[in-house]
Amino acid sequence: MEKAVKKSRTKKKFLIEAAWETCNQVGGIYTVIRTKVPAMVEKWGDDYALIGPYFPQTAAAEFEPLKVTDETPLERAVSFVRKQGFDVHYGYWLITGKPKIILFDINSIIDKVNDIKGRLWLDHKISTLGAEELVNQTIALGELIRYFLSQLTIEFNGKTDLVVHFHEWMASTCLPDLKKQKVKISTVFTTHATMLGRYLAGNVPNFYDLIDTFNWHKEAIHYGIEAQATFERMAAQKADVLTTVSDITAKECQYFLGRIPELILPNGLNIQRFAALHEHQNLHSKYKKSISEFVMGHFFQNQPFELDQTLYFFTSGRFEYSNKGYDLCIDALARLNHKMKESGSKKTVVMFFITRQPYHSIDPEVLHSRAVLDEIRENCEAIEKEVGDKLFLASASSNDLSLPDLNQFVDEYWRMRLRRTVQTWKTNKLPKIVTHLLKNEDDIIRNLHRTQLLNKPDDKVKIVYHPDFVVSTNPLFGLDYGQFVRGCHLGVFPSYYEPWGYTPLECMARGVPTVTSDLSGFGDYMMQIMRDYEQWGVSVVNRKSQSYDEAAEQLANQLFKFVQQGQRERILQRNRVESIADTFDWSNLRSYYDTAHELAGMKSKK
Repeated sequence: MEKAVKKSRTKKKFLIEAAWETCNQVGGIYTVIRTKVPAMVEKWGDDYALIGPYFPQTAAAEFEPLKVTDETPLERAVSFVRKQGFDVHYGYWLITGKPKIILFDINSIIDKVNDIKGRLWLDHKISTLGAEELVNQTIALGELIRYFLSQLTIEFNGKTDLVVHFHEWMASTCLPDLKKQKVKISTVFTTHATMLGRYLAGNVPNFYDLIDTFNWHKEAIHYGIEAQATFERMAAQKADVLTTVSDITAKECQYFLGRIPELILPNGLNIQRFAALHEHQNLHSKYKKSISEFVMGHFFQNQPFELDQTLYFFTSGRFEYSNKGYDLCIDALARLNHKMKESGSKKTVVMFFITRQPYHSIDPEVLHSRAVLDEIRENCEAIEKEVGDKLFLASASSNDLSLPDLNQFVDEYWRMRLRRTVQTWKTNKLPKIVTHLLKNEDDIIRNLHRTQLLNKPDDKVKIVYHPDFVVSTNPLFGLDYGQFVRGCHLGVFPSYYEPWGYTPLECMARGVPTVTSDLSGFGDYMMQIMRDYEQWGVSVVNRKSQSYDEAAEQLANQLFKFVQQGQRERILQRNRVESIADTFDWSNLRSYYDTAHELAGMKSKK
């Protein structure tokens, strides 16, 4: 008896994580999966793999194929699915940790989707009539995953316990079938944001106050997401263990998915990837200089201001105007503008809105202004070289120790060229509030006009709305997003609906103070683990119990307090922010996942 118990306890385990965003960057779940891999490989080694859909355009850069030798259960399961006539790609994911990965080509089974949908209705009453094409793709992926996992348990032959961790509904459409067919696996399902929560929060005022009044099925039909919401609810109820990323989202699970999560799995980052040690202040100065060059090109042709007295704030994320708190940002910035004027502040704040919206092109006037500024720089550098050479010669050959008149060293050609270039650059037009030609006016533009944040000369808060993501090939900044973040002074993310919120965490990882809200998973978690979070460069806007106007006033005061800090205080704060970022390293947060996998193993055996 004792030998049997000992054998059971030492039984080998194998972990598979399934996600639509495995090797397929769509949103935040890609960041969760990818950054967590090194910590998972550290624990599981070769007993770990990931599965997801195969898309040639993304796999080309991140996937390295391996030859299937049928020497391992994993390879034999891949061969089995291939023999059924389906395309399966087996290899390494080319990221830190280099894990094994199995990607399924959904096109190889898409012709069978209607048959699968019929079975889903007969067996589980999941209605997929009129569903969008994405639903068909997820059903196809689910069927391939079902084939694979079912065979993998056969290959393990009872010698290895298989734990499968499903992320979001898009990778979990097979979970009801796996449960019905009693496939011998332990399952964890994580919802990173409920389907209904995202829709309702963006459309229903006081969403959180009304959360217990909604009929999930009625609302799903209303928003045209019945299939998606049903798959999500079924996965949550059929999994051995239900988890989510924050206490905020746990409440949604209770009312929309009909189950209270057993565990909260907070999100982390591979912090070591961002660590700059003593270099972070130098990197901030370096990238701030690039942002300053854009600011000079954008604003100085009409209204120059002291760059040494200028602070760069930014917000970023998907264009969800209310959910991401862009509305609150604008109202708070209008109040900040008023407070800075009233106090006679010598500072200037440039606020960047970084999100993606449909546009025709970068505004030609914005590009032209930047190009002319570059020409001014080239002229100045040419004059600098000419003056330097002549000054050196004059100094070496003169007995006069006084500094000569430098103007006599500048050729008349360069004088005229510089004067003409500057003259053509200067304008009476107000600097643009948006850098691109939008296809349609949106809520950010409308509310900047409503609050009169239009880059007027007396405004202390200037606005730059950049309706595209920041990449290194961008002609306006010449920085990638991470470098842009490092160059800023403060990240502002007062979200109304944010199950977790990677943007403030990404700021912390780069030594940049940040503002979040208590309705974001990250902000809520910070308040739970750290009483003096403000001392560490994290401000939290109270959106749970305050009215919108009260929250806007609180945010304005937080921003004003930051503006009033001196340079030394800001440097000390950046040091403190970076020093606590390790709290969110996956090496510290993986233990939450370990617990979920252990719990799933115990519950599946009951």
